[in-house]
Parts: sequence; C-alpha cells; structure tokens
Amino acid sequence: MRQSSIIYGIDDRPPPARAVVLALQHALTMFGSTVAVPLLLGPAMGMDQAQIAILISSVMLCSGLATLIQTTFGTRLPIIQGVSFSFLAVFFAVISKGQADDWTPAVMMQYIAGTILVGALVEIFIGFSGLMGWIRKFLSPVVIGPVIMLIGLALFQHGAPKAGEHWPTSLLTIALIILFSLVLSRRSRLLKIFPILSAVVLSCGLCWVLSTAGVYPEGHKAHINLDFVRQSSWVRLNPSEVVLPWGRPLFATGFVIAGLAAYLASMIESFGDYHACAQMAGAGDPKPSQISRGIGCEGIGCLLTSTLGGFSSTSYSENIGLVGLTKVGSRYVVQIAGVILVLMGLFGKFGAFAATIPGPVVGGLYCALFGLISAIGVQQLAKADLSSDRNLFIAGFSLFMGLSVQAYFTGLGPYAPNWNDAARGLSENAKAVIESIGSTGMGVAAIIGIVLDNFIPGTPQERGLRIPSLLAPEGADAVEGGPPGRR
Repeated sequence: MRQSSIIYGIDDRPPPARAVVLALQHALTMFGSTVAVPLLLGPAMGMDQAQIAILISSVMLCSGLATLIQTTFGTRLPIIQGVSFSFLAVFFAVISKGQADDWTPAVMMQYIAGTILVGALVEIFIGFSGLMGWIRKFLSPVVIGPVIMLIGLALFQHGAPKAGEHWPTSLLTIALIILFSLVLSRRSRLLKIFPILSAVVLSCGLCWVLSTAGVYPEGHKAHINLDFVRQSSWVRLNPSEVVLPWGRPLFATGFVIAGLAAYLASMIESFGDYHACAQMAGAGDPKPSQISRGIGCEGIGCLLTSTLGGFSSTSYSENIGLVGLTKVGSRYVVQIAGVILVLMGLFGKFGAFAATIPGPVVGGLYCALFGLISAIGVQQLAKADLSSDRNLFIAGFSLFMGLSVQAYFTGLGPYAPNWNDAARGLSENAKAVIESIGSTGMGVAAIIGIVLDNFIPGTPQERGLRIPSLLAPEGADAVEGGPPGRR
C-alpha cells in the first residue's frame, strides 16, 4: 500500500520534462562512485588515457543496461545498478598477478571478464532457482560485517600513496568532501545530494585553472590537459570498442573462486537494498519472487558487463536514499536514468572527459571513501548481539585471520615462510585456488566466519538474523528488522 508521503509511486509516471530532470539526478548521484572504480583500477593496470576513457564509457553503458533489466524484468523497483566495491579485492588480485607476470592491461581485463562471467552464471542460477532464501540462513551479520570491513581495509595502499602524488590537491579534495557531506549538507539540499560530485568538480576546476595559468605545467600530477577530449570521437560507433573491447574472456580457477565470494557478498547487499528501496518507495516489503528475479537479473546484468568491457554491477544505496529524500519512487524515472547512462556510455567524449580527472583528486576521493566501506562493515556487525562472547570471538577471529593469512601468502612480516615451499606436492590448480583465496582477506574471513557461525551454537536473535523471510508465503507480511542496503 502506497504511503501518503510518496509524491510518485512505483507505477506513476511524472510529466516527461520533470521525469527527465529526476532521472538525471539519479544518474548524477551514482556517477561519482561508479566512475571512481575505473579511475582506481585503470591506472593500476597501467592503462593510458584512451584505455581509461573506454573503460569509463563501458562501465556507464553496462550500468545503464543493468538498470533497465532490473527495473523492467527484475524487482521492478526504482533501483539503480552500478559497479560494486565488493569485487575490488578480487580485481586487485588479478592486477597483482598481471603485474608479476607482465600482462598487458587488456589481458588483465580479460581475466576480470572471465571471473565476472562465471560468477554471473552462478548468480543467475541462485536467483531464478530461489536458492537465495536457503543461502541467506547461513549468512548472519557476524559473517558479513568482517567481510565488508576487509573490503575497505584491503584498499589501504591505494589511499595515501595515491593522494601523495600532490598533497595540496588531495587534501583540498578531502576537505571539500568532509565540508560538503557532513557540514554544509545540513543546510543545502544540493550538497546533500551531490557532495562527492561537487567536491570533485571544484577540485578539478581549480586544477584546470592552475594548469591553464601555467602553475601546474605539463607533467605535473595535478595538470589537466583537455586535448585528448577534443581529439576523441563523439560517439562510439566501432563495434570493437563496445563488444569485447579487451578481447575474449580468460579464466583462472583461483580468481573464479575468489570472485564467487564477492558475488555472495554482493547478493546479500542487494537483498537488503531491495527491502530498503521498496520501503522508501512506499511499496512495503518485496515478495520472495521479486527478490529471486532481482538476484537473477543482477546476474544477467553482470553477464552483459563481461562482454561489454565493464565491471560487475549491483544495486546502489545512494540512489535508494535519493528515493527517500525526493519521495519519488517511480520506476519510470529510473528507467529513464538507465537510458541516460547508456547514452553516457556511447558518447566517447564523456569517457574522455572523465579520464582527465587528476590522480591526486582521485587519491583524495579514495581516502575519504574507502574508510567508509570498513565503517559500513562495523554497522553490519552491530546488527548482531555484540555483548555475546560467541559473536565477538567469531568476528574478531575472522577479521584478524583475513588480514594475517593474507600477509602469510603475500610474504609480509618477519615470520612469513615461503608459500611455494609449503605448496610442494600440490597440483597447479589446487595451488592456484588456495593461493588466490589465501591472498584475498575477504575470502578467508568469509570461509572462517561461515564455518564458525554455523558450527558454534547461537540463537537467530543473537546472530542478528531477524530479517524478512524469503521463505514466507507470497502474500504474507514479512518480519521487520531487515538489513538496510549498501553498495
């Protein structure tokens, strides 16, 4: 039943002009976080500006198509799809392997595409088979919390080192993000909706002015040169730039296993996002069939990204918050936003312009955002009973081992033995699987947490499992207390 405070409900269609403006707001809200991922991974892979531009355009195209699939055939809720941070640790594992073996950026993207493709097929099966309800019973906040914490903690080496390319610029970006999102957002609706984007625009604007004035000469880390934007094509008409732009997907068992752990985390996040979005839009709790279709269609969206050169996608909580803020829960509006994202992905100059964002601005953005990911993990863990010794041990042990086992496999610390010596006698495939999981703290924490949380006795309330049941009858009311969404 629709809440009276909702201006436009799920099935409502605002006037066309107003709908386009509302849709553009959704596209801009997810823009900063979505573009941040290719701006992080592209340089790490050694991509040049032209390759980063293609990557950004591919990501926007994939997000738009995934959004259209989700809003039309999936949950049919007003929910935007975008790049998931849950996969960053896995992608960096691919990049680290590629750097060690001297792979080109295209080869790294081929292995990333293969990892996404296999996981997408598994997610499609889990979604449309209805298995999500059964799997969710084994995943409590005691497991999810440390896994999300490690997603943020694993990115520590990309914060200050990147920002240190030019501290004045990165510190300005950090200061503006804090000022806009936590101080001025209380007074300005514009800054409440676009704090990150506003900070990046102002920082880049200052860098461009100083570059034009000669203060930041060519070669300076904060220099902005728009010549590449002028030279780039308006529209990506070449099919090779859109379909399989990096080549056919490649597969490695270890990456695939680690990727499945990331997909599991992403599905759990989406599970919560669906409930949060439905409530914000005044539609009550989503039905089990909606959730199953939603997870299945997220898999279809990820399957598309593996062929269109982007990264895996999931639901975006920023846009769910926008639904609650504007009281506009119309799926029609979000479908228009999906079309806008597709157009952004097809216009080459858009990706080229985004690729000119200086590294120090990106570094400041990472310093401000990645710690928040870990904090969200703390928020998830708080849904469980933290006065329970059981929960404290499981969460603490899985978090510590996620960091410590990763240090063992990567050879950090004075006591770390040679992994290759310990792996003697194992087959190459077995060694690859163990090494990939062991060097990914998120995967280690997930395995330890799942085993201990389901082996050590604990009540559902103690474990924080007071959630809407996927196994409830189609028309039954769900239990309150479901987890809010998260990207």
